[in-house]
Amino acid sequence: MGVVSEDDLRLKAADTVRPSVPISESRRRQQEHRKAAGVTAAQLMTSPAITVAPGTSVRDAARLMHAQRVKQLPVIDMTTGRIIGTLHQRDVLRVFTRPAEEPAADIRAVLPDPAAFTVDIHQGVVTIGGVVEWKSQALALTERIRLIEGVVDVRSEVTFDKDDLLIVPSGM
Repeated sequence: MGVVSEDDLRLKAADTVRPSVPISESRRRQQEHRKAAGVTAAQLMTSPAITVAPGTSVRDAARLMHAQRVKQLPVIDMTTGRIIGTLHQRDVLRVFTRPAEEPAADIRAVLPDPAAFTVDIHQGVVTIGGVVEWKSQALALTERIRLIEGVVDVRSEVTFDKDDLLIVPSGM
């Protein structure tokens, strides 16, 4: 239903509850004052809860935390709707602060021939270069690298010899 966040508690602690809220205050400030006056979790919580599924990538969770200005996300079992864990901002940061050699080793492990590719990692952004036979192989390789913990983004400079994703219009 909702989450009582650290910011909700800070708002309550910082707000001097007044018997009335000036009409000149913004609607948002008026809502904050009402929330701060709450005495139950339901009155204080941020609702609806901002959640993620177990399969949500760390990158997507980090983007959601940033966009929604939250420091933790309940992880929800999509079948039961129950909370199965909590992803904290520090968990996300730990993934992105892996030493560069760790994701580099994981990247080399997914390359079909590590000697045939160049890999450069700068602040979690991987630039991969090389040649594969099929376009679908280049795309699949990029996606496998994107899923590695510590990889923030992938810039693919992988080229291919044959386009197996080309769609030929019917009647030609």
